[in-house]
Amino acid sequence: MRTRRLSGAVRWLGSHLSAPTLYLVRHPPVAVPSGFCYGRSDVPLAAPVAPIAADLLTRLPPEFRVLSSPLSRCLQLAQALGDAQVDADLMEIDFGRWEMRHWDTIGREALDAWAAAPLDYREHGGESVRQMAARTQAALQRARAEATLPLVIVSHAGPLRAMTGLLRDLPATEWLQWPVAHAPALQEFPADIR
Repeated sequence: MRTRRLSGAVRWLGSHLSAPTLYLVRHPPVAVPSGFCYGRSDVPLAAPVAPIAADLLTRLPPEFRVLSSPLSRCLQLAQALGDAQVDADLMEIDFGRWEMRHWDTIGREALDAWAAAPLDYREHGGESVRQMAARTQAALQRARAEATLPLVIVSHAGPLRAMTGLLRDLPATEWLQWPVAHAPALQEFPADIR
């Protein structure tokens, strides 16, 4: 009887505790000409991060933990916000042979094949959207399980879409094409979102 009562109390407590507030931030705009595929490539930012970080800091709580993709376009901003920790699972999708190619040079046949199976296509030699989503959603779950302070994640459009889809309990077909604005835009998820 006592064990049953205790396990019920633990379940109740677990269902009423949640991770601290979560903030998702996409890296600032990059210095890459329009129309180029640059997923996992480490490309430079178009402008200094200091003004963007200053803007974000006015909207973030006084104390928070920062987690970032290791790619410099994210890490520069994350480090300007605070003592950033790196998680490679927050990197953008790997487009393999398509990296740093103009979309017009990839070929209509390959793009049509990707459009026909957007979640699982990986003929480019990189990773599929499903693979990227699995690793970034796992990174989010790890980070939230360990979080004691509000959490700021600085990442890329693909991973941020996948994390938002997980938080809103949506299938990939619904979040796959969502627009994700560059910093200083941010998405806030309250502590009660699981």
